[in-house]
Amino acid sequence: MHHFYAFLKRTVLTMCREKLVRVALIIIVVIFSGSTAFVYFEKDIRFVDALWWSVVTLTTVGYGDISPLTTGGRVVGMGVMFLGIGFLGVLTATIATFFIENKFQENRGMKAISTTDHFIICGWNFRGDEIIEELRADPKSSSISIVVIADITEKPIDDPGLHFIRGGINPKILKKAKLEQAQVVIILSDEHLDSYARDAKTILNTLTIKNMNSNVYICVELMDSKNVEHCRMAKADEIIVVGELSTNLLVQAALDHGITRMISELVSNRYGKDLFKITLPNHLTDQTFFDVLCEMKNKYGILCLGVENTEGKNLTTNPECDYRMKQDDQLIVIADQRPNIN
Repeated sequence: MHHFYAFLKRTVLTMCREKLVRVALIIIVVIFSGSTAFVYFEKDIRFVDALWWSVVTLTTVGYGDISPLTTGGRVVGMGVMFLGIGFLGVLTATIATFFIENKFQENRGMKAISTTDHFIICGWNFRGDEIIEELRADPKSSSISIVVIADITEKPIDDPGLHFIRGGINPKILKKAKLEQAQVVIILSDEHLDSYARDAKTILNTLTIKNMNSNVYICVELMDSKNVEHCRMAKADEIIVVGELSTNLLVQAALDHGITRMISELVSNRYGKDLFKITLPNHLTDQTFFDVLCEMKNKYGILCLGVENTEGKNLTTNPECDYRMKQDDQLIVIADQRPNIN
């Protein structure tokens, strides 16, 4: 409903700017004047029927259910047709231009967005398409609006839920992207720069975003593990080192053949079983991790891998069997789809 009112407001403002209100008023005057004159010449016609005839004649539909029989009525009909075609053509052409211009500005990243609780992707590289596909594959984010901020010429993907803003990461652009109302920000590295310059730009962007909205959750892509500490100082919430991750996977593939296929399945939302983080069900509070592990597997077919504590800063993989679950603990699990357990 909010989007409808915003669209209606923009339409009215555009009509005022383009002086279309005058054209609309002229069309209304033509309709009512033509109806009045038609009733005057055609004695057996009611005003309501004459109004219908004027609209049908003006739009050149011409159903033929009502037609003038007198000379005066035919003259009135010709006047309504000629005046109506001209002014109605101006009105419809301008409105069509407005929609085309609106779509053009959206695809070129020239429009501010009006969405909230959205994801923002800063930058765009060859991994951008896959990131969008992964987000759309998870029910948790399938309907969430995504805003891409990048210095590219046009909207990178034809996705109705994806908005594009052209430009670099600066306060003006971030305000345009409604950063203060965003859930998550993903910062991609700039593939046009060398690895050192990429990470420096990423860290600077992280600082800028956190300075404007300290509460937003930032996921950062780095190229060199040496820059992780600098990125943490910039208050990035999660840091993915691309080179280090691929190196570790290659080593695991060499040592334990085929294990990376399982890892690839777990981190992809598009096929196989996936990794999820869920809230601990209330009835399992103060139970041991072993008891939780058994119940989740037996009752829901879910495998528990780890626990994240209340503050979300301490993630324990495969805790001790006698670890006591706290009320606000989060479970890291493997499941076919995102669990919904109370």
